[in-house]
Amino acid sequence: MSKPTKAAAVEYLEELAHNANDLLAATSDVACHRVRDARERLSEALDGGRVVYKRLRQQSLDGAKIANETVRENPYASIGAALIVGGVVAFLLTRRRR
Repeated sequence: MSKPTKAAAVEYLEELAHNANDLLAATSDVACHRVRDARERLSEALDGGRVVYKRLRQQSLDGAKIANETVRENPYASIGAALIVGGVVAFLLTRRRR
């Protein structure tokens, strides 16, 4: 995922969580059992989303660290792999235009 797309997704999810928290606060005085059930489900979903977000963020950081270490340990192999992948992509893109 590119940085602008990732940043937009994170911003969207943060806004969604903020709006959900606002909804929870706005409906805190409603006594209807259906509203209470919905509030509980929303609260559980928000908690689950936080856990998943933290886990995915940590996995992304771990992957970036491993990639960084691999490139630093094998710079020529990394450059070669990047050139090969770039050549294949360029070949495929120019082939489609014909």
